[in-house]
Amino acid sequence: MGLNQEPMALQSKTPVKTLLVATKNKGKAREFADLLGAEWTVVTLLDRPELTEGVEDGVTFQENAAKKAVPISLQVGPEVLVLADDSGLEVDALDGAPGVYSARYAGEADPKLRDGRNNAKLLAALADVSTDQRGAQFRCSLALARNGVVIATADGVCRGRLLAAGRGGEGFGYDPLFVPDGSELTFSEMPLEQKHRFSHRGKALAAMAARLKGPALQR
Repeated sequence: MGLNQEPMALQSKTPVKTLLVATKNKGKAREFADLLGAEWTVVTLLDRPELTEGVEDGVTFQENAAKKAVPISLQVGPEVLVLADDSGLEVDALDGAPGVYSARYAGEADPKLRDGRNNAKLLAALADVSTDQRGAQFRCSLALARNGVVIATADGVCRGRLLAAGRGGEGFGYDPLFVPDGSELTFSEMPLEQKHRFSHRGKALAAMAARLKGPALQR
């Protein structure tokens, strides 16, 4: 269930729909559940370990989002909507890197070590880059699939800058290093609700919201 729970009396009046989000990332799962709210039950690949993930070998975020969503949608059947995202950090001084390789930038397979090593590698790459040249953006691409077909896509971008050292204890990935335009806080220093107002994922899901509510998707 989305993290913003409705009272039981209201839940009984509004049918709750299920959306399978094709991710094993606990941070992303939490954000999707919170963004979608109590109208949706969010199920992830952490709940469905028997499902086989696709290979993320696309050259764009949108290609990879589709490569995540389509194989899962074929396994769960035509009655289940599958939403997948591919997202990452594009650094101006690094010609857009790490980009689609953001999650595996440092080559670390262990999720418990990955974020720290990715951040350390990024800081090393920017060691000689001045503060005013540390512009960057987070990008998120979403693909919504049913029965092996992508039926909707959406994108979101959040511009900002990178710090020389991380701040904050929330979030995941590069959040401790990234300060979005219009704020002095890193994503890791923000409550989740505040992060949604800035974030690439919040913008992409807002763009997808109309399709998720469309009558063609509710059958």
